[in-house]
Amino acid sequence: MGMFKYYNQPHAEIFIFDDFLIKQVKEGQLISYEETEKLKELLDKHFKNKKVAYIANRVHSFSINPMVYKEAEKIPNLIAVAIIPGSESMRANAEFEKKFYSKPYGIFDSLTDAVKWVKGILDKENSNNK
Repeated sequence: MGMFKYYNQPHAEIFIFDDFLIKQVKEGQLISYEETEKLKELLDKHFKNKKVAYIANRVHSFSINPMVYKEAEKIPNLIAVAIIPGSESMRANAEFEKKFYSKPYGIFDSLTDAVKWVKGILDKENSNNK
């Protein structure tokens, strides 16, 4: 499960692993439809024809248009989203955002818990497709 790619983009750091990615948005950024398009490009590049999960490690404060979840839902190989909020207000935001996403969506206290959860979902999804 080693990391095989790292991106330091103007809006976020992105860590690509075998079957999931971790994104840490930088302080003060706004996540909008443009960022969803960039996510789609990354998924096409690294996870073409492969199920993938997205982990948001929210260590910084930023804004997000919750409607991006409706766009992310349309990505066929994106099967789950995990959020690790860095504060109670970030947790409240993540709870609100959950209303906009109908695929598996979890909120966790640690990166370890989030990775375990997405691995379980990926394992279940992969065993269902055999």
